[in-house]
Amino acid sequence: MQKFTSQLIATMSKKEVATFAAGCFWGVEHIFRKHFNDIEARVGYTGGTTKNPTYNEVCSKTTGHAEACRIEFDPTKVSYATLVEFFYKTHDPTTLNKQGNDTGSQYRSAIFYHSPEQKGVAEQVTKQVQERLDNSKPGSLYSGSKIVTEIVEASEWYDAEGHHQEYLTNNPNGYQCSTHFVRW
Repeated sequence: MQKFTSQLIATMSKKEVATFAAGCFWGVEHIFRKHFNDIEARVGYTGGTTKNPTYNEVCSKTTGHAEACRIEFDPTKVSYATLVEFFYKTHDPTTLNKQGNDTGSQYRSAIFYHSPEQKGVAEQVTKQVQERLDNSKPGSLYSGSKIVTEIVEASEWYDAEGHHQEYLTNNPNGYQCSTHFVRW
């Protein structure tokens, strides 16, 4: 039997959850895992009305869910603000319900906050990124565009089917997600 020290218990209790939608969830999960070693990530569905939706149901655009990535992180190692800023750097937050060739509300840009503190951080970082876009030189990436990312309270989470978890890592010679890369 493992003995839990007070230090270990304190460390375990410090985990927080962040949930982001930014197009195809394979790319979101992959880029977060690639850049942050100390996180756990799962792909799934959130923000809709259907209970226990399947991938095919979500893609039918009838459930209201977004393809999303749920990240468990230790805020003593990476801040929620850092994760939100990275989220903005890795997709186009100025296109409504679209990332690359993927279109539909299931591919929307959204931050699903889990606490009032997360909501405040998400709003502040969004404001800073918008100011960056407003002040960028004409012709630069997203210059003059408005962020359309939703900032909404987290709702019921449903894990995607097992074969979707770590899909790009497990299929390195298959589909390549061209929409998820660090832009700035």
